Amino acid sequence: MAKILLVDDDPFQAIARKSLLGKRFKDVERAADAAEALCLLEQPEFADKLGLVISGLHMPGITGPEFVAELHARRPKVPVIVLGNQQDAAADYEMEGVCFLPRSAPSEEVLSMASELLEHAAGKTPKRHIAAR
Repeated sequence: MAKILLVDDDPFQAIARKSLLGKRFKDVERAADAAEALCLLEQPEFADKLGLVISGLHMPGITGPEFVAELHARRPKVPVIVLGNQQDAAADYEMEGVCFLPRSAPSEEVLSMASELLEHAAGKTPKRHIAAR
C-alpha cells in the first residue's frame, strides 16, 4: 500500500484527519507545513512509497497552487487532494491528478476520493481526468 502524506499546519485538524485516514489506510504521515513536506520528498525511501498528498489550501510561506506545482515538479505522478473553504479557489487546481474538496466535505467523501486517486495512480482504474470537484 502506498504512503499518504497529510500536510496540515493545524495540529488539531491534522490529528483528526490522520486518525480518520488511518482507519482505512495503514501508512499515513503528517508534515506540519509545505517545507517539511518538500524535505520529505528529498528522501528516496519516503518519496518512492508516496502515493497521495492531502493538503490544506493555505500554508505558511507558500500558496497552495505553488505547493502543488512544486510537488508535481518533483513527483509528477503523485495525486493531490486540496482541502479548503474557498470554493472559488477550486479553479486554481484544475489539473490532472488534483482534486479540490471543501474542508467541510463528509469524511466518507474524503476517504473515497483518496481511494480513487490512489487506485488511479497505481493504474488500477482507467485513466481519466480527475478534476476539482
